[in-house]
Amino acid sequence: MKCFLSTILCMANQLVEEGEVSSSLRVWLHLFTFQHPVIWDLSRDLCHHGLACHILNMRSTHIQKLNMAGTFMQLHTLNLDFCTSIGSLDKDCFSCMPSLMRLSMCETRVANLWTTTAALSKLPSLLELRFQNCLCCKDTGPCPALFGDKARIAFEKLGSAPLNMCLSSETSSISIRDATFQGFHAKENCGDLLSLTGSALIKEGSGKLGNLSHISEVEMSSCLQGVGSIEISSDVPPNLNGLSNLENKITDKEEILARAHMWDLKSGRPTSLKNYISHHHPSPICFEKHYREYMVALLPRLEVLDNFSITKMDREMGRAIFSKYYEYLPYKQKNKQSVVTVLQKREMGTMGASCPNFSKFKKSCHYGKTQCHFSRSLTAAKLGSAAWPLLHPLHTFSHIYKEGSKRLRARQFEYHPSDSRLMVFGTLDGEVVVINHESGKLVGYVPSANNMNSVLGLCWLKKYPSKLLAGSDNGCLKLFDISHIPPIVSDVNCSAGVVTFDDFDQLTSVHVNSGDDQFLASGYSKDVALYDIFSGKRLQLFTNIHREPINVVKFAHHSPFLFATSSFDHDVKLWDLRQKPQWPCYTASSSSGNVMVCFSPDDRYLLVSAVDNEVKQLLAVDGRLHMDFKIASTGSAHNYTRSYYINGSDYIISGSCDENVVRICCTQTGRRLRDVYMEDVESGNSLFVQSLRGDPFRPCSQMQLFHMSVLTASKRPCSKWEIIKVNLLASSHGTEEHSHGQNIRSTFLGG
Repeated sequence: MKCFLSTILCMANQLVEEGEVSSSLRVWLHLFTFQHPVIWDLSRDLCHHGLACHILNMRSTHIQKLNMAGTFMQLHTLNLDFCTSIGSLDKDCFSCMPSLMRLSMCETRVANLWTTTAALSKLPSLLELRFQNCLCCKDTGPCPALFGDKARIAFEKLGSAPLNMCLSSETSSISIRDATFQGFHAKENCGDLLSLTGSALIKEGSGKLGNLSHISEVEMSSCLQGVGSIEISSDVPPNLNGLSNLENKITDKEEILARAHMWDLKSGRPTSLKNYISHHHPSPICFEKHYREYMVALLPRLEVLDNFSITKMDREMGRAIFSKYYEYLPYKQKNKQSVVTVLQKREMGTMGASCPNFSKFKKSCHYGKTQCHFSRSLTAAKLGSAAWPLLHPLHTFSHIYKEGSKRLRARQFEYHPSDSRLMVFGTLDGEVVVINHESGKLVGYVPSANNMNSVLGLCWLKKYPSKLLAGSDNGCLKLFDISHIPPIVSDVNCSAGVVTFDDFDQLTSVHVNSGDDQFLASGYSKDVALYDIFSGKRLQLFTNIHREPINVVKFAHHSPFLFATSSFDHDVKLWDLRQKPQWPCYTASSSSGNVMVCFSPDDRYLLVSAVDNEVKQLLAVDGRLHMDFKIASTGSAHNYTRSYYINGSDYIISGSCDENVVRICCTQTGRRLRDVYMEDVESGNSLFVQSLRGDPFRPCSQMQLFHMSVLTASKRPCSKWEIIKVNLLASSHGTEEHSHGQNIRSTFLGG
């Protein structure tokens, strides 16, 4: 079949050369099933070898990552509409297209603003771009119907070539064929269209079959050169998760306008609902908050976006909104610099602007003379050159098999507080596993014992670094000494060095105080229990301190008496053990149920995460709101959100169980620095965030900030659970690539 397709392209080239077909007409490869493996092979060949064509249309192909490494020196128009498997753009996917002026990617799965703009910025000639289309437009140029005579004149000056994208929901091959000729002059002969129906090549109007079976596959590359326009398409443009109908489900006008990000040319205010409804087949990136302004700000050469012309006012507004809601580089760095440049400036003592004041110890930072400021400048340089961060799955536990070839499935994890190499994770089946996450070696394994179910609570002791506390959802509480745990997977019950505490029913969280002498346990109840670590006894049970179940309890980092509780009753409360918790020090409320609460490393703030991306930072002293991060909600009541600090108290990381993205925000400005999308390299499927932690061993002096780990899970039927280490300062390019229906309570309970 592939050889036959090659002969078709060769014949098309011959017909063009012999003058039998006008060079302006298109060659169609029309298969009745977009899942046909031949189309995959042909698509890969085209991307790898390149073409000398001017217009390339690739629709409904199964290319998961766009990596067009071939030579496309003459290509000026690229149409990737309905390539629903494309979810991300590689660093150099457009590097061989210096003449590309028009790009359309409607209804793909592209969602990441940061990597997308980084890839598009490498197109020096790009003028027109769209991720959603105006229904009345057949190309990427400005819509004359929306913008009147001035835009129509600009449209004519741009000379936009028709993409003939066939964005109608019609599925017949006739509608696709008819759309091919909408941009042609009437005098052109429609009988010259070449159509492949999957079985034979027909030159319509002549009824003759082409017999070119003598042409070999080896000749394909040379035969393709010179073809004016190639299109790879399917019969049925598939719908992408119903996103094309999303505008019909939205009822809040303000939400519609916020998502559309379209503005009136004169007043600078949002346009009417009608203009938004006229846009169809959006890719997920279109629903990112401030999507249009972000693209306009970072792609200064762009003239048309989603069939809307970009005016001077649009550019000013884009820069203003970008500056308000996004952070270009960490620590308020203004311009990208290379690492070499930063090192040279450090040696010459010309580091420049002062270090921003993010916390107490940073107040001593002055003009380029401190290690603190140098580290931040170097961090910004590294982050600016790594738009595609390095994601490294911890395969150690994924490849540890128990009896019956059953994999270990992580449910909770914690970094060791003093040994940067160690990490512990608990599994859905009740095992406790200690690993060296830097070398990948297994340090210790504790099999499930005494009916210990899913491990939801883990906490290391600081003064006794070999000990850790583990609690499961059936209430079992144990203190382990890892120096007595064998580094092998076995079903032998290790009782040496194990302390067992009284059960706490439906446990979801445990936390040890700063003195390592007491710990708290909370669960799917309204109570909190206080335990003595040395005696193993329960000291006190604080009953009914919330109106709904308490998901997480956390001690302060520096006070052994202060602790905070977060509950699904919408309240977060601060308590003091010295006051015999009958009344809280204060109560702060969220608009939905609280999933997480934690103290900042210096105990100045409380980070509160409620259902569906409601993330706020409170002043720990009195509970006043310090920062609302304003992360967009999904509308799901089951989108359980967790957030933690990273880089000390400078930034937070936040993720939710119904989303595959980790968001990084500045704690002092609330601005978004970066989003990291979790994806299974093997299958291309999204991995959803179950829990996450910032690496505590990346202080400023080590110049290794922005390290974290994310516990992810895939949806059925794979049911894959794994921990992925993320290094935002290292690029995934040029390194070895790594591949990456549970009980509902294990989906959202615990931290």
